[in-house]
Amino acid sequence: MSEKTITVTQVKSGIGAKPKTRGTLRALGLGRIGKTNTLPDRPEIRGMIHRVPHLIEVTENEKGTG
Repeated sequence: MSEKTITVTQVKSGIGAKPKTRGTLRALGLGRIGKTNTLPDRPEIRGMIHRVPHLIEVTENEKGTG
């Protein structure tokens, strides 16, 4: 069985965005342009990504096992 992951990269600044939007970026482990974080592909992560699609770039990965 393979576990999927998502690589999220911030491509635009959160300056000028609403506080909830900036909080979502922080919850995704981002904070400045160019920062990247790898997260598990779960519904709650997908929901956070859905809130800030204009600020991030998403790449889907699949982790292979043995």
